[in-house]
Amino acid sequence: MTWTLISASPSPYARKVRIALQEKNLPFTLQTEVPWDTTTKTPQYNPLEKLPVLILDDGKTAIYESHYIMEWLEAKYPATSLMPDDVDGKLFAKQVEVITDGICDALVLAFFENKREEGKQSGPWKERQMRKADGGLQALATFVDQAGGGEFLIGNKLTLADIAIASVLGWLSLRWPDHEWQRKHPQLKKYFDRLDQRESFANTRPAPQNISDPVV
Repeated sequence: MTWTLISASPSPYARKVRIALQEKNLPFTLQTEVPWDTTTKTPQYNPLEKLPVLILDDGKTAIYESHYIMEWLEAKYPATSLMPDDVDGKLFAKQVEVITDGICDALVLAFFENKREEGKQSGPWKERQMRKADGGLQALATFVDQAGGGEFLIGNKLTLADIAIASVLGWLSLRWPDHEWQRKHPQLKKYFDRLDQRESFANTRPAPQNISDPVV
């Protein structure tokens, strides 16, 4: 079995999948691209032109969108489960993923708004995106506080919830180094720091990319 994962090195969405593949011991080759550049192969596999994309053995079949890839992996390879055992736990893990993806979506919009020429930027638009991101971070901090300081958010094993939170926080630290989430949410930072030492997390830490075409 030789799969290929098309990924962008800073992408929190792709990082979720990279961690899951490692935790499930599923071999893959990493193909790093900048999805905004004209040379990207992404449109050949995903009509939405978004990463990550998981290409299967035949080199043609593609699974795309991080949340769907995660569901696909769990359905196809359940032996090493990354979901809680009970229904309520599963639903909670998915709720956490919704929040983390929402934080990412808001910050991506704000990030590219900052790429516009100063006179063309919308202050109210950026403020709205940052409010959404800050609201999501507050929700994550509350979840971690309610978990009581354990190693994992749900029960005593690594789940999608942990992977999703660590992925967005790692990306936030890279792209928004001046954001005060670590000071505002110290328990969330401690939880993140513990997870970040795990092998599959440590070797997937995000790295910056140069964007030649910012699409703004």
